[in-house]
Amino acid sequence: MADTPTKVADVIVPERFNPYYREQTTRANAFFQSGVMAPVDDVSFGGDGGTEIHMPFWKALGERAQLLDDDDDLEIKKIGVGQDKAVLHARALVYGATDLSGDLAGDDPMNAIGAGVGENWSYEFNMVTFATLKGAMGALAAESTAKNVLNISGLSGAAAFIDGASFIDAGQLLGDRKDRITAVGMHSAVEAWLKKNDMIETVRDSDGTWLYNTFQDKRVIVDDANAPTGGVYDTWLFGPGALGYGEGSPKNPLDMGRDALKGGGQDFLVTRRHFVIHPRGIAWDPQSGVPAKKTPSDAEISNAANWKRAWDPKNIRIVRFQHRIG
Repeated sequence: MADTPTKVADVIVPERFNPYYREQTTRANAFFQSGVMAPVDDVSFGGDGGTEIHMPFWKALGERAQLLDDDDDLEIKKIGVGQDKAVLHARALVYGATDLSGDLAGDDPMNAIGAGVGENWSYEFNMVTFATLKGAMGALAAESTAKNVLNISGLSGAAAFIDGASFIDAGQLLGDRKDRITAVGMHSAVEAWLKKNDMIETVRDSDGTWLYNTFQDKRVIVDDANAPTGGVYDTWLFGPGALGYGEGSPKNPLDMGRDALKGGGQDFLVTRRHFVIHPRGIAWDPQSGVPAKKTPSDAEISNAANWKRAWDPKNIRIVRFQHRIG
């Protein structure tokens, strides 16, 4: 008797699979592990089907103390309230049985598939993150006086290259808040260039096992989803919690089934996620007609015209540093 091939539905228990692959997403993602991306309490998902999440905040108190005098009353100052706004992403990853055949043949197929799905979602989150950063920080660059953006890519020769001095200049855009910078995101080619110039340090545990690399004592996050344009690289300086994260619950987060009409019949697995990845302090402010579908595309979130600064620049824990390498 011929062996019956293992089916996706035979090995996946939704109650275990859903939390497992979600955990794998955060384990595989350096933004989560470094603390740059952190859950935020003020992101809540309502049941009204809306795609915008409002996050009101108290504006910083910048008043000087008043002089005490018997003849003068103290003036009561108002505490200002601002509005940050994030946008919901609703996306799905779909796999056919052929995509999962290697994992199905293993000793622990559910965990193998979960790890693969989690890693795939980690990559998707990074693609959304960099598209969001380009749009949001593009809005800050477009202000009458650019905020939190240093672009040296147009300088001549080596003056356009990233080095220790120019990195310090980028951090200085936050002024006395620059000590909040704890991590730096870069393309692998940028990291390689810095290594060639002996500017990358390695952090290891007590057993000598590699943990992560640093540049000027900032944890390095390497991701080629952060692709250059015309030889110009974006290197991102981050503080902890610079990116807010929240996750909702789609009606059907997991589907398994069989399409009898595709290729003589094919099993499939669908994972769906509703999530927010938001640069804290830069509000989603879409133009008319955006998003074209229910939730925005990468092209729409990377468009600077769809964002607007909500916080004081020093409180935005992100700096965009544009440069070249040799």
